[in-house]
Amino acid sequence: MSEKSGPDNLCPIPQPPDFSAIEQIRLDPDPPLADYLAAMALANREATGRLGDYMLLSWYDRDRDFESPQHASECHQGSATPGYVDYAIHHGARLMIDLHQGRFVFFYLPLEAI
Repeated sequence: MSEKSGPDNLCPIPQPPDFSAIEQIRLDPDPPLADYLAAMALANREATGRLGDYMLLSWYDRDRDFESPQHASECHQGSATPGYVDYAIHHGARLMIDLHQGRFVFFYLPLEAI
């Protein structure tokens, strides 16, 4: 998370995440996906088509309020950036698949970038 100092340099002002290096794909399939497993299957197909070989870096399942890496958001309480997003950005994610407006979010790294 990047922060800028306020006018008195005492309180950092939270900044939104920097997605400039990440391709963002937003999908809203109809009918809606049944669950996380269906979402992951769709996201992985999209990642394969766009990246070839990839590594899934982080993800979020709003239905279960579950993220990976687990507990990544614990140290981001009150932050403008959830922990799973911060983890993805700082570990080189190049693709984000967002299904149903944040219901399921997946971040990927192409293996060629490793």
